[in-house]
Amino acid sequence: MTQTTTPSIKADLFLSKILEQRSDAPVARLDKETGEWLTNLREQSASWVSRLTVPTKKDEEWRFTDISELSDLDLVAPKSYDGREVSRKALTIAEAQDTRLVFINGNYAEELSDTSGLPEGIYLGNLTNLPEAYCKHFRPFLGTLPGKEEVFTSLNTASISDVAIIWAAPNTVVEKPIHLLFVSVAEDSVTISQPRAWIVAEKNSQLTIVEEYSGLSNYLTNTVTEVWLGENAQINHTRLQKESTVAYHIGKTVVNQKRDSRYTLTEINLGGKISRHTPEVHQDGEQTETNLNGLTVAKDEQTADTHSVIQLNHPHGTTDQLHKCIVSDRAHTVFNGKVFVPKPAQLTNASQLNRNLLLSPKARVDTKPELQITADNVKCSHGATVSQLEPDEIFYLRSRGLSENDARQLLIDAFVTEIIERIPVKSVQENIKSVVSE
Repeated sequence: MTQTTTPSIKADLFLSKILEQRSDAPVARLDKETGEWLTNLREQSASWVSRLTVPTKKDEEWRFTDISELSDLDLVAPKSYDGREVSRKALTIAEAQDTRLVFINGNYAEELSDTSGLPEGIYLGNLTNLPEAYCKHFRPFLGTLPGKEEVFTSLNTASISDVAIIWAAPNTVVEKPIHLLFVSVAEDSVTISQPRAWIVAEKNSQLTIVEEYSGLSNYLTNTVTEVWLGENAQINHTRLQKESTVAYHIGKTVVNQKRDSRYTLTEINLGGKISRHTPEVHQDGEQTETNLNGLTVAKDEQTADTHSVIQLNHPHGTTDQLHKCIVSDRAHTVFNGKVFVPKPAQLTNASQLNRNLLLSPKARVDTKPELQITADNVKCSHGATVSQLEPDEIFYLRSRGLSENDARQLLIDAFVTEIIERIPVKSVQENIKSVVSE
């Protein structure tokens, strides 16, 4: 008699196998106190993972996205890869040629990274090279932001072997954009990499960051980025998800903002067979400003899920969110945006809008914008639209001499331009416009 494996058992085995593949090698290169701290952090998270299961569609937060096929993957840890075999030109953003940090298969690629263009007052590097003077300030913060006990976040923390770090000292203004690049290189087996990034902008500092994920072939990326903004700090953060279309991508960006800080995230989701990103922002001071911009382009049978959380905890906070999706073929996009406005958050201003464009009759969209308000003196709005290309608009453009394909492309370009133009790096704008046109 053949014994079958239930989904829950398969999920438990999936998590256990990943934990078994963790590497402790980089810990030995840290100072003793930091190494012991990291080991304890990893083991605490591994303990949480052992009590968790992979989410299913029965879980409210995952009911639109089926990730059960992850449990069928025979995942292995990636091999170290010689970065000298990778073309530098393919990795470079024109404006960030000497402000770049590269990780390949989750491992720091020093030979491809270049930080020579940075001013004084900022550290751009990895954890294992972090100066000892920074370590005592770093240890109390990594892995402490809300959501640390979620299954994929815990799995990432339990598997930390290195961390990409951007750390700006007070009053530091970096004019050039900083490029964080995480690349997955194809192997014979399905690999899993779990990048971790930690970004700090201390009081009155200003940063522009481009965080990019790309790769070839079949793999799983499970990534966590923690962002801390001090008083009156400013970060303009662009996140590019350009994974292989047969890969899997699960990411979380969690942000803590102090008084008078300004944070802007513009995320572009293009790749992944199944992808999910969870931006989670906590306003931890008065007069904070949060802007979330998003563009998802899904085709073939891709599933792309965005679950955002914005927590306004203090008076005079503002947040503005606009997320757009273009869906074609049999693809499926999900948007669930939550904005919490508790009683202490008086005199806040929150707006949220999800706009979706369907390019085929079998494309699917699930959208669920949410506002939870208990404060009584606020200005808040939310909404969602789902539409197709208007035949009248196509007819009008064709009457002006355009072909049907050119007319459709012009309308699509107009739909995406509003988001793309919010990216502060010109060469990245042009690259995304080119990819969307294709």
